[in-house]
Amino acid sequence: MLDFFTIFSKGGIVLWCFQGTSQLFTPSVNALIKSVILQERTGNNTYSHESLTLKYKLDNEFELIFVVAYQNILQLSYVDKFLTDIQLKFREKYKNVLLSRFYGDKSFSEFTELFNGLLKETEDESKRDQAAKKKMRTFDESQKSKKTVSSMIERKDGKEEKRVNKGKENKMPKETLEPPIAAQSSPVLTSLSVSQNSNGGLDEETRMKNLQKLLNKNKKKPTTVNKSPEPSKPKGKKETKWDNSGSTKDMATLDFSSSTDTVGFMPSKDEQAQVGQMKGDLKDIEEDEDDEVVDDSDDSEEVVAEQKSSNKSKSSGGVFSMFRNLVGSKTLTAESLAPALEKMKDHLIGKNVASDIAVKLCDSVAAKLEGKVLGTFGSVASTVKNTLQESCVQILSPRRRVDILRDAMEAKQQNRPYVITFCGVNGVGKSTNLAKVCFWLIENGLSVLIAACDTFRSGAVEQLRTHVRKLNALHPKDKHGREMVQLYERGYGKDSAGIAMEAIASARDYHIDVVLVDTAGRMQDNEPLMRALSKLVKVNQPDLVLFVGEALVGNEAVDQLVKFNQALADHSQSATPRLIDGIILTKFDTIDDKVGAAISMTYTTGQPIVFVGTGQTYTDLRNLNAKAVVSALLKP
Repeated sequence: MLDFFTIFSKGGIVLWCFQGTSQLFTPSVNALIKSVILQERTGNNTYSHESLTLKYKLDNEFELIFVVAYQNILQLSYVDKFLTDIQLKFREKYKNVLLSRFYGDKSFSEFTELFNGLLKETEDESKRDQAAKKKMRTFDESQKSKKTVSSMIERKDGKEEKRVNKGKENKMPKETLEPPIAAQSSPVLTSLSVSQNSNGGLDEETRMKNLQKLLNKNKKKPTTVNKSPEPSKPKGKKETKWDNSGSTKDMATLDFSSSTDTVGFMPSKDEQAQVGQMKGDLKDIEEDEDDEVVDDSDDSEEVVAEQKSSNKSKSSGGVFSMFRNLVGSKTLTAESLAPALEKMKDHLIGKNVASDIAVKLCDSVAAKLEGKVLGTFGSVASTVKNTLQESCVQILSPRRRVDILRDAMEAKQQNRPYVITFCGVNGVGKSTNLAKVCFWLIENGLSVLIAACDTFRSGAVEQLRTHVRKLNALHPKDKHGREMVQLYERGYGKDSAGIAMEAIASARDYHIDVVLVDTAGRMQDNEPLMRALSKLVKVNQPDLVLFVGEALVGNEAVDQLVKFNQALADHSQSATPRLIDGIILTKFDTIDDKVGAAISMTYTTGQPIVFVGTGQTYTDLRNLNAKAVVSALLKP
């Protein structure tokens, strides 16, 4: 029933392979290696590709990978156990060869007979278990057969007897009740006296005491008067007076709605100094100096414990007894990794990593370390941290080349514009970061056309118009021979897909290099707007679809990206729909070292973070430095 089974090393050497059908399994195994193993997503041992289900198991001690494949329609419950058994048999049979790590011309063909025998034995055992579950119980094995005829007969005299007893209990005199039980049934009577006289009732003195206590409880306690009351605040709100406000003359200087030239947008000296700073590739995010010395800080607890144990051992005897807890290698197990991984998971969540992503990262680290032999002087915490650091750097590193300037130049040689679409939720800074990207493109000599496809939000077109005037003031027409930035607008309430199509056609006619499409902000669960976005992407087929997200969000980032991708796939009506190609991470300067959103977004889609917004000026655009982000993430 298994279609495929292979054993290969992490270096890519295939040691042994079994193929039950003639189907081609190479694309599926390559997809598993590229999408799961190389991307550090090994927490879940199941991967689906086309019509196949692939399950894998890592042997970290000998750096081997065991992969089994079968059809999706099959429900094979024995695969996990079979993988473990095969791993143990293979290790046991070729232990000496695996320890040498030199396979050479060693043939593992004799393992086929052992594999077939174990597979037949496992399948027969699975069939017996399924048959035992499906087998119906006989009547003698059921609970009904154990009942006798006399036990199923209902007797009326038993009911009458119960009724008689119940009536007798109701007719019992009240005097037979014990006073302590009656006192316990009421919270008020718990503090009252229950002394009785000779006739069984309460005496007169006790009755008066109880009555006095009840009267005292019903009295309200006098309210305490504050001797130093705070002065009463005047009712109503005070008028807020803002700086540089108040006169109609000042308001007139701030009104740019009627101006069509660059008057009022003359750049200041600081803005003029920004021109020429962004030629070439963008700079990376700078790594803090303190991040280089944090690698040993997480192990402080273990170091202190080792120092205490060494101090005790010194006093107990032996100069070399201080190395008792350090010398000697050990194999890492799930139990030994659990405390360190739990602590690391809490640390990741505290750094704004989505909770489910933090769990998957820790599971992936556990799968990568379980069974690995720890070094002589290594600690579990430092090993977990180093492995997690490598995994996070691998996740943040782009899987494909991202070079917008080069791609735009190639499109220019083909006499067509390079199209970038910006999408995202409300208020994340799509228009602002679009202007930053536009400034970077102008600095590198590319002309830009901005398509105002946000026909939903009031003021969206005016905001882009302001950016265009500002950018043209920084790069005037007389310097370049033409306007470097133009705006294509058709007002509000129009079809955004049609406006984008017209803008791309206009850019092609007027030989404009890049088209930046600004879309309306929309929540991920707004179906009409998500359908409109999918239509825009499907009709215009942009070269790059960028999702603009905030660095402030945690769990919300995963929900946004998943639903945006799902909406683009559902509403495209295509076999190969266009999904999100990259991410712009905004407001990165507001989070200090809580950089977990970068991990959450990249892990969710597998797409790279193309730009990082770090400020308010046009030059505040950076590339993502994976090592700097991971250092800040693991910083205590």
